[in-house]
Amino acid sequence: MTIKKCTLEDLQTLQEISIETFYEAFKDQNSPENMQAYLEKAFNLEQLEKELANKFSQFLFVYFNNEAAGYLKINTNEAQSEPMGEEALEVERIYLKPNYQKHGLGKALLNKAIDIATELNKKKIWLGVWEKNENAIAFYKRMGFVQTGTHAFIMGDEEQTDYIMTKTL
Repeated sequence: MTIKKCTLEDLQTLQEISIETFYEAFKDQNSPENMQAYLEKAFNLEQLEKELANKFSQFLFVYFNNEAAGYLKINTNEAQSEPMGEEALEVERIYLKPNYQKHGLGKALLNKAIDIATELNKKKIWLGVWEKNENAIAFYKRMGFVQTGTHAFIMGDEEQTDYIMTKTL
């Protein structure tokens, strides 16, 4: 397993993994129309390029057996999706292809985010997780996160609730 920072040259791969992993994770709980609307808005090349260019965001691929298995997106300062201040680092996305789950890759990506937060002298790391994503919530709890609030997540024309989970460093 290796973790590597994404660059603009990785844009096409980032888009493919983003669409595949998000779709696989949430297709069964959302309408096809809402899923399509979200995928087109969040993962079009222009949007991903803009996010990659943001100096307060980082994308990191995880490779397993030399194949891109998933990625992590972290945000600091004003790139955070909620105003959590300069002492916080957000894990905005952590997605793995289904056949690479349960191999410790998610834990490795989350630990990488914690390492980066520590290097940047952040005091806490936080993320939003859909209230119905029980496996992810259990994983984050095992990793030391606690629920500290909620925020809205817009999926097409539906407003969903994400738990905000935080870990103090």
